[in-house]
Amino acid sequence: MRILTRLVFVSSAAAILFAGAAAAQTSSSVWAGIYTEEQAQRGAQDFIQVCASCHGAGLGGSGEAPALSGGQFVSDFDGQTVGDIFDRIRTTMPQSAPGVLSRDQYAEVLAFLLKANGFPAGKTELDTSSETLKAISFEANKP
Repeated sequence: MRILTRLVFVSSAAAILFAGAAAAQTSSSVWAGIYTEEQAQRGAQDFIQVCASCHGAGLGGSGEAPALSGGQFVSDFDGQTVGDIFDRIRTTMPQSAPGVLSRDQYAEVLAFLLKANGFPAGKTELDTSSETLKAISFEANKP
């Protein structure tokens, strides 16, 4: 009986810890204003210089490069974290030279993309830490 009681206690504690960890993983949303207008403006400049040749100046995509604004873009990333998106951009773009930008510049480009897709700006710049950004959920629809 004592072993059964301990087993139930350990199982319950593990379930509580797991639930707490899962809730902590995404504690914010793109709808909470996770970048600043100024950061998005800097990102627009970086985008034009580095990304527009493939994705188009209007973010509409061209050839094999997908559109970076609109329903398809938002749908493709719905349910992921901002950290997932940041890491994907940072490690794969531009396709000819991944990682050529600084972490700050990748965050600025991502801020620009968030603005272009109608997500609100806030008072704090988008962080450059993948771990911090993984706590922010990318949700297509405003909760």
